[in-house]
Amino acid sequence: MSSTNLTGFLLALISSAFIGSSFIIKKKGLQLARVNGPSASVGGYGYLLQPLWWVGMVTMIVGEIANFVAYMYAPAVLVTPLGALSIIVSAVLAHFLLKEKLQKMGMLGCLICILGSTIIVLHAPQEMSLSSVQQIWKLAIQPAFLMYTTSAIAITLFLVLYCAPRYGQSNILVYIGICSIVGSLTVMSVKAIGIAIKLTLEGANQIFYFQTWVFTMVAITCIIIQLNYLNMALDNFNTAVVSPIYYALFTAFTILASAIMFKDYSGQSIGSIVSELCGFITILSGTFLLHGTREPDPPVNPDLYSPLSPRVSWYFQGNNESWKQKEEDVPPFNLIAIIRQDHFK
Repeated sequence: MSSTNLTGFLLALISSAFIGSSFIIKKKGLQLARVNGPSASVGGYGYLLQPLWWVGMVTMIVGEIANFVAYMYAPAVLVTPLGALSIIVSAVLAHFLLKEKLQKMGMLGCLICILGSTIIVLHAPQEMSLSSVQQIWKLAIQPAFLMYTTSAIAITLFLVLYCAPRYGQSNILVYIGICSIVGSLTVMSVKAIGIAIKLTLEGANQIFYFQTWVFTMVAITCIIIQLNYLNMALDNFNTAVVSPIYYALFTAFTILASAIMFKDYSGQSIGSIVSELCGFITILSGTFLLHGTREPDPPVNPDLYSPLSPRVSWYFQGNNESWKQKEEDVPPFNLIAIIRQDHFK
């Protein structure tokens, strides 16, 4: 492994530790916010008043900064898959802090994730040498990547405008899909900004190029969208479900986007490419094994402490008529009567 890849690897490890912790801290903050008002899954923003949620945000920001710097030194196909380690951190902390039990098979899943990460690290490609943000811009406007960007935006708009209002609270792939697709564009923009900063610190000022600011605005916009829908996913689904699925989709889309834009696999042998893909598949196996052995959140019943109200149900069926039901409240402890009349004559 080259020295630059090693630096990126170490920074990615630090990033995973902080980001994995932030999932749990933010989840606790969202739980507290749900007690005092509408939850984030239905559009509530009470979590913004929860100090614990902000601690989780600060933790995530530190992790993202470390991740940001890692992209300066190593290709996305190395840094992004190492995010699996954040799932391990998240799973272990959830076991102790959120009482989401980690089974023995889940522990095996953690070990498989580590194995897959090791394979990817050993076969990671070298970082492309870039001397200006203008070179990165040329990579971003090449037809193949423009086609990917256009498709990503179209799918995201469909998920946000059509799927989220209808299926967001029942299908985890809606919120996570938005986060993952937008996240791949975030990584490409963040990597471009990171390289621009690195070149600036080395003496080649990139601040005055408009491309630097375009990448910055794209990154900020995408990050805001990611945070919003990630909060919805965390508030609506078990952390053990959100983390692995988010990792799998986000990593897949990011590797695809990076391969198209930065041509990460150009010049690599078939053996190295196959090894990296095997490593990624190994990590996916570990994450889904970890997910599959975790217990889901118990369903929340809003009427759990409301008084029981006895009801009487009347069923009627007339000729060529479908079943109809009418419920009426009756005084407590009265006998519940069910009267069924098969036909009217």
